[in-house]
Amino acid sequence: MILPGKTIGVLGGGQLGRMFAQAAQTLGYRVHVYEPQTHCPAGAVANREVNASYDDAEALMEFGRGVDVVTYEFENIPAAALAVIAPVVPLHPRAEVLHTTQNRQREKAWLRANGFPHVAYAEALDGDIAPAVAAVGLPCVVKTADFGYDGKGQMKLTTAGDVEQAVAIFRGRRCVVEAWCTFTCELSVIVARSTTGETRALPVAENIHTHHILDFSIVPARIAPVVAQAAEALAMRIAEKLGVVGLLAVELFLTTRGELVVNELAPRPHNSGHWSLDGGETSQFEQHVRAVCGLPLGDVGVREPTVMVNILGGAWKWAEGKVVGEPNWAAILATPKAKLHLYGKSEPRPGRKMGHFTVRAADIETAWARARELKARL
Repeated sequence: MILPGKTIGVLGGGQLGRMFAQAAQTLGYRVHVYEPQTHCPAGAVANREVNASYDDAEALMEFGRGVDVVTYEFENIPAAALAVIAPVVPLHPRAEVLHTTQNRQREKAWLRANGFPHVAYAEALDGDIAPAVAAVGLPCVVKTADFGYDGKGQMKLTTAGDVEQAVAIFRGRRCVVEAWCTFTCELSVIVARSTTGETRALPVAENIHTHHILDFSIVPARIAPVVAQAAEALAMRIAEKLGVVGLLAVELFLTTRGELVVNELAPRPHNSGHWSLDGGETSQFEQHVRAVCGLPLGDVGVREPTVMVNILGGAWKWAEGKVVGEPNWAAILATPKAKLHLYGKSEPRPGRKMGHFTVRAADIETAWARARELKARL
């Protein structure tokens, strides 16, 4: 057990690392952040910020020696960097977990090998997606194997013309081609698993995306209790089989046939868990701290029905490609049971996640209506 007063190292300096650091400091830990870019959101609140490349083995080793445990806040960390860190200091989740989940081909192969439900797919190993498209049929979705998030590196194909275009776009890149999944809603479950093996799942979130970027998370999800129980049980089985220590976000589709299928895995805090900062008895970030330090995991109850809304750079006032005004923060700040969270990013850009807000209410439909109203007023 790593007790408060010790130091936690975080690889990555984005908003997830920032909120993790704040949760860790509340519990009495020091936090060091390793991030190649200067002036990062996490570095602004950390006790120490190290700006060095993930290729800098000496800097990584020095960073590891200065902390008591290391975790990470995003997937795109080179395997070589983890190979340097792991012998120096405990690393959670372990490098093998990241190796599996940071590549869609490996992740889907792991799901299939272990009997977990997933979308039918075919691999394009040589960069030619045409045979894979033929195998799964149209409509389908082609996704790059690496470096995909918020809809980046993917394309829906519905016609032969789309296929021709995609062949040119994705030529020479490792891809997976997924059969189109007809779903009633998208869900996610965030599982915390401790160094002791204790495992708990946050309640299921119902997620609504706009242009492939998460727009709203609704908790509790508006699904039957039996479906919610099945989703939580499935996510916990995956986390245990994968051997995660820390957090694992399991993104799911609820199909029109009432089946749950896994979309993607993320071994870190997740955008769809931000509701828990204000609506949960224990936030996902505090739970992450507890898990990697071997502390007892926290209560996963919902304080009150909650809706989380992402705030993107487009919420700023723009004219001729330049920012000319701030969003209407007063609309959120003047609303009871609404909380604003900004990530300290200096430059808004369309599509960039700049912050989020949450709205709580006595029932989920009231929270949902208020959240949409506030978003419209921003």
